[in-house]
Amino acid sequence: MRLLAMGLAALMLAGCGTVQTVARTDQTSVDYLKDKKTYCGAVPRIYSGVTFDFCQLHAELGEGVDAFDYNNASLGLLIDAAASGVLDTLLLPYTVYRQQTDGSIVIN
Repeated sequence: MRLLAMGLAALMLAGCGTVQTVARTDQTSVDYLKDKKTYCGAVPRIYSGVTFDFCQLHAELGEGVDAFDYNNASLGLLIDAAASGVLDTLLLPYTVYRQQTDGSIVIN
């Protein structure tokens, strides 16, 4: 049972905005947001997970996406943004250092 719970938690965190921007390479995050056709130009490293989620909300709607699908996706992203906010706060010393040394993640 414990192994199942840990596996489920790992799967849920794999889509987390903080994991996308902190644990993966910058190019992976850039490619993902470009595929979503976001209007964001850059993602600052401080609270990058929350910003990453809001950049997904600030993107073009895909072909064949109706309002019901969009509202469900928006709710999921808002829940993820809340979880990312907690993780971003815990990782704040690291992300402040990375912001000072590497700057923001530039998308365009």
